[in-house]
Order: sequence, then structure tokens, then C-alpha cells
Amino acid sequence: MLLLLPLVAFMALAGLFYGRLFSGDPARLPSALIGQPAPPLDLPALDGLATPDGRPVPGLGSAELKGRVTVLNVFASWCVPCRDEHPVLVELSKLRDFRLVGLNYKDDAENARRFLGRFGNPYAAVGVDAGGRTAIDWGVYGVPETFVIGKDGRIAYKYVGPLDADGAATRLLPAVQKALEAPAPADASPADMPKSTTP
Repeated sequence: MLLLLPLVAFMALAGLFYGRLFSGDPARLPSALIGQPAPPLDLPALDGLATPDGRPVPGLGSAELKGRVTVLNVFASWCVPCRDEHPVLVELSKLRDFRLVGLNYKDDAENARRFLGRFGNPYAAVGVDAGGRTAIDWGVYGVPETFVIGKDGRIAYKYVGPLDADGAATRLLPAVQKALEAPAPADASPADMPKSTTP
């Protein structure tokens, strides 16, 4: 019996750790970056990606994250949950109070273009993070993740995992609304501010 005691104790601890690992809502994982300036962005555009009228879709730079509320979605064509959340992103892209941009994580350019061509491109800009270095700077746990960046260029909210309609309505959009209601930074010019088209 004494010989089995260490094994029983190990199994009990392993069960406890396993249960705690998968308990709770992953979308509520804390982030040390909340309230901090968004890490630098200097990502090239996804080569060959164009808007419906033929203009190239731009990459992502830090300057574009100031003066207006931005929602940054980390995605990849190889990510199955990204496909599940994509219809929600397409619907979000129809709202005009904020800018939706994409960070393409460790992806093949042709596969990423095919993914957006098949499911639709909801992003105003797509930056390519081929090596994953930028995602590390942003504290990305896994794909997909979505960030709300305020008008002051600070991260206001982070949603971990695939967005569904409920998550968008009850968590993401209230965080966007809070960021929209926050005062604009003193160095933002009126030209930087988005024009609301929602009723």
C-alpha cells in the first residue's frame, strides 16, 4: 500500500492541474498589455491581396493605430477556428465606427489570399507576420485572437479564441463602444477621427 501512495498522490495532482487548465473561459485570459501602448507594428502587406475595385490592401503600421478605434484580429488560413469566426468578422466589417484590420500569422501568402478570397476579406489592412515575432510582442497565446486599440493607441481589450455572435455582442462590441466613448488624445486631429454612419 505504501508503494502505491506516491502514484496516487501524483494522479490526484495531475487530475487537479488538468481540471484547472481547461476550466473557465479562455476569452477572459488576462493580458499584461491592457492599458499599455500597442507594441510597434511594421508589417508588410499581403502580396497580391486587393480590394474589390482592384486597389492593393495595405499592410499594418503603428501610425494607423492612433486617432481612431481599431480592432486587430490575428488569423491564419491553417487555423480551423479562424474559419468558424470569419462570418462574424465579415459582419463586424460592416460597422463604420471602427477600423477592422488583420494580422496574418505564420501563413503562406497564397493560402492566406485563397482563404480571404473564399470567405471574404473583412479587413481594411492586412499585415503579414511570417515569422511570428510581432505576435510574440503582442502577447498572442494562439490563433485567433482579437484586440481593441483605443484612439490613444493603447490596447483597451483582448479577446482570446474564436469570436462567435454572442462573444462579439456581449464582450467585443461593448469594449469597442467604451473605447469610442473615451476622449480623443490631445494630439489627434479631427481628420483622424472616423465619421459615424450608424444610426
